Amino acid sequence: MKSPLKDKSYSFALRIINLYKYLTSEKKEFVMSKQILRSGTAIGALICESEFGQSKADFSSKMSIALKEANETVYWLCLLNDSGYIDAKMFNSLSKDLQE
Repeated sequence: MKSPLKDKSYSFALRIINLYKYLTSEKKEFVMSKQILRSGTAIGALICESEFGQSKADFSSKMSIALKEANETVYWLCLLNDSGYIDAKMFNSLSKDLQE
């Protein structure tokens, strides 16, 4: 079954992977880029994992962790923006996708 949440989180993960490639190759930034890669791709992985939760409580737990990873991703995006590694256009675009 198709799920808009799974589709959006997968597309977002791909954008984060591309951001990681950009940051490491063009900006030579390796610390924050690794952190945002981890948290930004974990969102979709946790959403997929929650689909086969052993119980409603397990499902809720996985979704809650996915939300925490999304919140952490916001933090890294803000740091990358405020430190000048990404511009406002990129920040706003990624933030908009993340909020969805």
